[in-house]
Amino acid sequence: MRSGKAFRRVASGRCGRPETPHTAFTLMELLVVMGILSLLMAILLPALDAAKRQARETCCTGNMRQIGMAANIYSQDYSMFIPRGAQDSNGIWFRLYMPYLAQKPVEGDYRSVTIYRCPAYPSRKQTICYVVNGWAFLGERDTTGYETAEPTKLSTCRRRAETIYLADNENGWWRQIINSSDDEGLDRCDVWNATHLPGSDFEDLMFGRRVARNRHGRGANCLYADWHVGHVAARDMTPDMWRFHTRR
Repeated sequence: MRSGKAFRRVASGRCGRPETPHTAFTLMELLVVMGILSLLMAILLPALDAAKRQARETCCTGNMRQIGMAANIYSQDYSMFIPRGAQDSNGIWFRLYMPYLAQKPVEGDYRSVTIYRCPAYPSRKQTICYVVNGWAFLGERDTTGYETAEPTKLSTCRRRAETIYLADNENGWWRQIINSSDDEGLDRCDVWNATHLPGSDFEDLMFGRRVARNRHGRGANCLYADWHVGHVAARDMTPDMWRFHTRR
């Protein structure tokens, strides 16, 4: 018969109590957990990628809206004229708009001006990620047009809400990286030929594609001459959308 002291030790768990066996995951349980984690990653990653793409597109459209506001104020200061093309001796468009923007270049280095840089452009070295309308036409029947860099009065644009003023530019071996306002390649930052449109397959220095084919989805963001921003699918962009004015 157990003494009272021994009984108390057993009752309190200090002796006579069997040890709890050590437990661990089985191989099947680990495989199930790994499978669940893989499934969750497969579901979440596309959503995260889509969110990143949407954020980049939102940033790009915000940049274009700021450029549009600068262009609008500039036109009011200069009798409703706005810069065109990339060969103007008076200054290219992004230089002329600098006084109307909050950001400024540092000693000609435009890397500090993020307004001119699309976050979806594949190279972070590129500082000017947009091309401007430098396309003029001799008449309504003229479908070829010619390059112009002369400032244009907004009143000469008959369909401002349907006419593109600025667009995402293309990237490729034939598109030079622009680091500052003095870099080579600035003369190819305008649109004045059908081969510059996103539907073109030209890839050369002069007539190569200049408007992005799939920067945001399957097209490019565009700033229109009434200063609203919209997305245009590559297959839908036509020369008529760049018909800013007609010489009479």
